[in-house]
Amino acid sequence: MVKLNQLHTGDVVLVNDEGLMREGVVLDKDLAEHMVQVDNGIQEFWYSPQDIYPVALNEEQLIKFGFEKEILDGNAAKYKKGAFRLATPVAGDFSRLEIWYREDKRHFNVPIAVHELQNLHLSMTKVPLEKP
Repeated sequence: MVKLNQLHTGDVVLVNDEGLMREGVVLDKDLAEHMVQVDNGIQEFWYSPQDIYPVALNEEQLIKFGFEKEILDGNAAKYKKGAFRLATPVAGDFSRLEIWYREDKRHFNVPIAVHELQNLHLSMTKVPLEKP
């Protein structure tokens, strides 16, 4: 389950669509009704927060967002999109991350979800992170 206040328009999430998990994009949210409108690839539908789940951040998701991979010394990997960078000390292990944009550098020792990366990208660059 994802908290309603963590979601923003354009965020990528998983939704439970009558027992079938689908990846979708947040279109809108209604705070009064406590519902989120998501385009699940088939239809636009309103979901309650208990039917919305985070998408795990991994290399496949970063590539979908247009990041380029660069192998560093040892087994580390860096992913680049413009001046925005994301580095992992072990390629394929996203449990520890270093994210930076110009002088703003942040460290994470826990896995983050795709929607959290999108929100970080927006707060750091002032530009939404969307799939091309």
